[in-house]
Amino acid sequence: MDQLELFDIPNPCIGVCQSNNRGYCLGCLRSRDERFNWHQKPATERAHILKLLMQRRARLNAKTKKEQDLPEQGESLDLF
Repeated sequence: MDQLELFDIPNPCIGVCQSNNRGYCLGCLRSRDERFNWHQKPATERAHILKLLMQRRARLNAKTKKEQDLPEQGESLDLF
């Protein structure tokens, strides 16, 4: 049985609306299928998409942090 949603699930769009080479929006990280007809999708599907977006954002943040922590090419590591 689906849980009753008391509040409408907001659209995660932040107005960037550009796709990367894999088809995901650079702003909200949704795929093309996830973006289209957002308001017609059932609340359970929208909630599932929001969970996927949190996972994608966490992976993107971890990747960005890892890249920032790596020394640039030609830069030596300060070991002492």
